Amino acid sequence: SFDIDANGIVNVSAKDVGTGREQKITITASSGLSKDEIDKMMKDAESHSADDEAKKAEIEARNRLDGLVYNVEKTFGESKDKLGDSEISEIESAIADAKNALKDGDVDAMNNTFEALQSASHKLAEVLYSQQAAPDGAADEQASSASAGGDGDATSSSDEDVIDAEYVDAEEVSADEEKKEESE
Repeated sequence: SFDIDANGIVNVSAKDVGTGREQKITITASSGLSKDEIDKMMKDAESHSADDEAKKAEIEARNRLDGLVYNVEKTFGESKDKLGDSEISEIESAIADAKNALKDGDVDAMNNTFEALQSASHKLAEVLYSQQAAPDGAADEQASSASAGGDGDATSSSDEDVIDAEYVDAEEVSADEEKKEESE
């Protein structure tokens, strides 16, 4: 963004959204710039704003795709042995397409391959979580059947009237009271 105050001082600032860093520059009349030069700089900045927006879109698409490629490669590398041949080839193909799009620098291609790689990533996660859920589900099922068919003392009827109470041994209470009286 840029602002010109009444004295002809130009304040230009830019903030990197990704890192949060901000840079500012102030152009004052004492630097030898005339009002015409300042106006020319302002017009140049405005005329290049479309180029800047296009460059920003390219950088954002590149960063998004690059981050996804990194995460998918990491997850894929850690769990490649748990996947079938079709999943492996699909993910490897999506990663290769994404890397080619990063090299080409075409924003539309990067966005399209991002969606394709994200879809492959979701399938990868689905396969991994379904494999993880199957052993856990079997273990839970075995545990519940073991507790239901236990030793017969446990009942699963929820119609029982249960009374919660504390147990106090009367002999211990009287012995404690006698000790207190003796110590006094």
